Formats: sequence, structure tokens, C-alpha cells
Amino acid sequence: MIQHFQWKERPPFGWTFTFYYKQARHKGTYQKDGKIHWQLPETIPPDDKSFLETAVHDLMLYHVYEDH
Repeated sequence: MIQHFQWKERPPFGWTFTFYYKQARHKGTYQKDGKIHWQLPETIPPDDKSFLETAVHDLMLYHVYEDH
């Protein structure tokens, strides 16, 4: 489960986000085309990465596009 999801708009790069998953802090940039660039942690297991990218995409759609 993702906890404490936070995001902030950073034009022209998109949005930065942070959250906790499995007691580890995760950080990245979500670009306007839906691409995610991970900054923390440096490596994410493939199964977790697929889940996390889907979750971040859904959260960004909700917070950025549907919330306005």
C-alpha cells in the first residue's frame, strides 16, 4: 500500500512526487506524457515497479486532472 502520497507541479518538467511503500521512501518525476523517472530508491524490483507505476499513474490522474 502506498502511504503519504504528495505531489507538486514543477513546470516545465511535470510533477514531482514522494510516497512510502514497504517502509521505504520513493521519489520521482511524473511527466506530462505519463512517463515516470524514479529518483529514489535507485533500484525497484520489477514486480513492485509495475505495481507502483500503475498506482502513481492512477493517483496523478485523480489529483491533477480530475481534481481541477
